[in-house]
Amino acid sequence: MTGVKICGIKTPEAMTAAIKGGARFVGLVFYEPSPRFVDLETAKYLASYVPADIYRVGLFVDPDDETLQKTLNEVPLDMIQLHGHESPGRIAEIKAAFSLPVIKAISISDKEDLDKVPGFEAAADWLMFDAKSGGSGESFDWTVLQQFLDENPLKKPWFLAGGLTEENINAALEALSPSALDVSSGVESQRGVKDPAKIKAFLNAATRDDK
Repeated sequence: MTGVKICGIKTPEAMTAAIKGGARFVGLVFYEPSPRFVDLETAKYLASYVPADIYRVGLFVDPDDETLQKTLNEVPLDMIQLHGHESPGRIAEIKAAFSLPVIKAISISDKEDLDKVPGFEAAADWLMFDAKSGGSGESFDWTVLQQFLDENPLKKPWFLAGGLTEENINAALEALSPSALDVSSGVESQRGVKDPAKIKAFLNAATRDDK
């Protein structure tokens, strides 16, 4: 099975669906403007019953050290996901300060956006390729990434994100060979509201269509 990350979990029902469905990663969003934002008390509870073999990922946007430390003091996280304008240097600082693996999201709309990949790959533990409007349910042109990876194979593992749904998993895995898939809006009944049935269906499809 291709690894799957269910991102933006806010409720016990959604977390349970992700765990029982076989997600390898579960994501908690600590960016307040997001409709998927979760407060520390809720995040602490949700993270507390995640099995040890599932990675608990905290999503941040341009966080300062104080924000990260405050969050980590309350919420047991296994990985930090950076979804802002963090530089390779800032990624290195965060890794040194908090001793956790870092996922760096890179927003893609055209091939020029991939120019920054080498620097980020050198600094981060994982990369994530997402649409410019992350969390909107929109995808990006996978052929742009496909052509880049054909010429520049990555040494680090990476997520494919942006507009993934139960219906297009097969096409995504045929076009690319990501280490893992990241889904958020594709398993929601409305913006910011995870649907346990959709989570189950997505994870089943990822198993069925795994290449």
